[in-house]
Amino acid sequence: MDTKFIRGTFFLTASTLISKILGFIYIIPFTALVGNSGYALYKYAYGPYTLMLSISTMGLPLAVSKFVSKYNGIGNYRAGQDLLKFGLYLMIFTGVLSSIILYSLAPFLAEMVISKQDSTGNKLEDVIYVIRLVSFALLIVPPMSLLRGYFQGNQSMGPSALSTILEQVVRVIFIVLGAYIVIKFSHSVTKAVGIGTFGAFVGAIAGLSFLTFIYYKRRNLIKKQMTDSNFNQRIKPLPMFKELISYAIPFVLVGLAIPIYQNIDTFTINVLFQSIGYKQDQAESINSVIGLAQILVMVPVSLATAFGMSLLPGITSSYVKGNLKEVKEKMNKTFQILMFFTLPAAIGLCLLGRPIYIMIFGMNNSPVLGGVILQWYAPMAILFALFTVTASILQGINQQKKVIIGMFLGIVIKLILNFILLTNFKEIGPVLATYGGYMVSVLYNFYLIKKAINYKLFPLVRALALPVSLVIVMSIVVLIANYLVTTYLATKLSMYHLAITTSLFCVFVGGIVYIGMSLKTKMLREVLVRRKNA
Repeated sequence: MDTKFIRGTFFLTASTLISKILGFIYIIPFTALVGNSGYALYKYAYGPYTLMLSISTMGLPLAVSKFVSKYNGIGNYRAGQDLLKFGLYLMIFTGVLSSIILYSLAPFLAEMVISKQDSTGNKLEDVIYVIRLVSFALLIVPPMSLLRGYFQGNQSMGPSALSTILEQVVRVIFIVLGAYIVIKFSHSVTKAVGIGTFGAFVGAIAGLSFLTFIYYKRRNLIKKQMTDSNFNQRIKPLPMFKELISYAIPFVLVGLAIPIYQNIDTFTINVLFQSIGYKQDQAESINSVIGLAQILVMVPVSLATAFGMSLLPGITSSYVKGNLKEVKEKMNKTFQILMFFTLPAAIGLCLLGRPIYIMIFGMNNSPVLGGVILQWYAPMAILFALFTVTASILQGINQQKKVIIGMFLGIVIKLILNFILLTNFKEIGPVLATYGGYMVSVLYNFYLIKKAINYKLFPLVRALALPVSLVIVMSIVVLIANYLVTTYLATKLSMYHLAITTSLFCVFVGGIVYIGMSLKTKMLREVLVRRKNA
């Protein structure tokens, strides 16, 4: 494979990873500035924005990338320009439309989370204010995403990668610095959160400006390519976009699974908890803590799925060739790699939920409740990762439409269980409901895989036996380390410093044990070699 392409793909993957890490890191100072109530307010705006963004782009940037690459390969550079032009028209239209819709829906969405009869938490006008601020980002992000797809289609990953990092860096600086200045001088949490939501617009402006600059810098090269080519046939992009969008919709919907689950919690928790006697501010505190736990859990999921998903093109290739034996072998390898990275992180977060939560979010963001919810939520990382990978496998073996059925079954179960479990399980009710929903979707995905390629579970269980054994040993060591630290230092350190000491020491010891055993059993080498050769 071309070295330049490999380097570009690595650069793009690295930029996405850096962007995700930055997206996690800024939450720490931001939450310290605005508190639980402020972060709940931020969630009310950012949740619906994420959904509207996915709907407005409709998977078109990826489609443009694919078809620009295809037409460039046969020397038809004019087609790529036509796709870009008409695609930008469409993205500007859907961006403006989705921005207007979100702006207009702000009062309705606010009434879903804020009770007019209870004045203990955020106010209705505050929620409307932050939702309307974030809606402006929808004017910029869709066309920016399309430009990234265009550059990727030209095998030029650098502009996309750099714009991704630039967008996130500018956004994070604007949010943290802006929120700090607002809190320091005007003492308004609402305005600070408004800065946080508007940061999406500012970051997108930076990313789009960079991409536009690069495009105009290269316009002479693009014109030269079209001039030198003997094949510059124009295409009719609108019928093609219709076909592409209809094909992309299943992929977009599956990508919406996690945001939909998160929005279900965001927009139902307050009402449900108030219905059983909680005050608005108490419900918002639970809402905020569940959101923070989700962020922590998604960090290892993102890293693990990045490793596991790298094997999926090989699975698709083997399926197209009709080599089902190879498909099954590569699937087992994918699941083994996924669990090798996800299991220790999920179980580690579960065992150290309270100290890790306190270390990251401090003593002023419901530390006791946060620790309990994180402990319960952490193993969800396994189901998140399994759903993402099984859904992608099904898409790779041409079962993408059936994936949607499983996803919506899970969402319905989640909604029902949110109402049922809350009465008996209180704060962890929504967490258990998420388990129920994802369990249904994952089991359904495995059923579809088994049906499509006669997949047997026993070889998978055998492949996962070693990573599970390593995690069990690691867990015992972490529990012992945790006991020793808390026993000998509990009376000598403050709760915050004890949490930091416990977290760092136990993570270090657990990590050393897990990596050491992985090297000793050759598990680490096997995982890395399999990933390289798959």
